[in-house]
Amino acid sequence: MTRKLFRMASLLLALAMPGAALAGDYPTKPISLIVPYKAGGSVETMGRVFADQLGEALGGKVLVQTMPGAGGKIGTTMVSEMKPDGYTLLFSPDSTILWPPIAKEVEYSLESFTPIIKIANLQQALVTSKSSGIETFDALLEASAKGKLSYADQNAISRAFVNYIAKEEGVDWVAIPTKGGGEMVPFLLGGKIDFAWSGGVHNRYLDKMNVVLAMTADPLQTTPDVPTIQEKYGVAMPTGATIWAPAGLPEDILKALVDASVKAVESEAYTDLMANKLGFPKASVTGETLVNEIAAVNKGLQTVYEKTSQ
Repeated sequence: MTRKLFRMASLLLALAMPGAALAGDYPTKPISLIVPYKAGGSVETMGRVFADQLGEALGGKVLVQTMPGAGGKIGTTMVSEMKPDGYTLLFSPDSTILWPPIAKEVEYSLESFTPIIKIANLQQALVTSKSSGIETFDALLEASAKGKLSYADQNAISRAFVNYIAKEEGVDWVAIPTKGGGEMVPFLLGGKIDFAWSGGVHNRYLDKMNVVLAMTADPLQTTPDVPTIQEKYGVAMPTGATIWAPAGLPEDILKALVDASVKAVESEAYTDLMANKLGFPKASVTGETLVNEIAAVNKGLQTVYEKTSQ
């Protein structure tokens, strides 16, 4: 049988099989988009608006489900174990996928997922409450020299980077775990902690919070005059926020998701959210470019892990 006839026979067989679905039929039921952090944070906010626009572009429904816990590892692990049929997706910071395997904290790895599209660059920072009187990073270090301070972290990588700073500065900070920005904000503004790591939700509270250090390589979009961790310590956190599927996603469904995701990113609703409400740079990176970018970030994190785990 020639290759052409074999392909035709395979297609006819797939059409005849009960429950068989081709990309042209996709989606035939609602898609679940898992956000592995608590509702109210910047990632969950982005996820909900993006999901609405993705569903519209696909001609179906995309439903967001938050699954917080263990710094994002619970929801991420669940998605890694799901069938790669396009009906369970994950939206998370790249660090949630990359860091735990490097630190040997989980059973999943980068190879457990297929990246679909990077839709944002996060704006991680260290922040304080305006009522604390700590307005700058230097002031934070001065306060730390006088006594042990507590801070809110959200996952293992945020804790590793903050602890790296503490080690470099010779100060002692106590990490208080939170399940995302939605939990961090009341902790900080309620005075339960002295400062916090933020993935970007602080942009909605600039009247109540001071941004004292960007945890990124480049200056933050809304507070560009704040010093960066790259400038001070020569390291930086990855900023990508990506839509992922379990590994093994069929190529036709991947293409359908990529095409619809690009439309969702360019939608008026998502553009308005990013520019006018969250203050995040939006992104639209797919295909080989995205795969290569993630591989480079992963390699850099392995180097950071060696530095921060000593």
